[in-house]
Amino acid sequence: MDEIEAARKAIQGDEEAFVALMHIHKEALLRTALAFQKNDHDALEALQETTYRAFKKIHTLREPAYAKTWLIRIMINYCQDQLKRDRRYARNGEAADSSVSDDLALLELQDALSTLSPAEQQLIYMKYFQGVKIKDIAAIEKIPEGTVKSRLHKTLRRLRSHFEGKGEIDHV
Repeated sequence: MDEIEAARKAIQGDEEAFVALMHIHKEALLRTALAFQKNDHDALEALQETTYRAFKKIHTLREPAYAKTWLIRIMINYCQDQLKRDRRYARNGEAADSSVSDDLALLELQDALSTLSPAEQQLIYMKYFQGVKIKDIAAIEKIPEGTVKSRLHKTLRRLRSHFEGKGEIDHV
């Protein structure tokens, strides 16, 4: 069963087709979760919650061809909600869970991405971490493709300026 057929059947209420659809996109969803959550446990929890939310709302998916981007959007929304919750938790004087990476380049990239707004981070994650096409991002965000391109260009310019003078990354 291919992705579009699985999505069509899942929208009509076929539970096996829904499971097949989730299996098809499991890797992309986990990569998205890891990009936001930074550890395996939280990423798996995010995948479970995304699966539950998608199952409950699969009937609202209008275009089966956009099933992957629809699922990624659910994942991103969940992850952003969790990050907001964790920030509130940390601000209240409690320690927030975080894993420390030995990879300096990864830390620098995370630092650079943290300077971006949540919308800009989401754009970078979808385009470069997930390989979502500009036309699909435009469909998800309900904005013109030209707007996606200009926002992407502006965001990349901000990332470049963050790395200027560090001497390690010439081009982002």
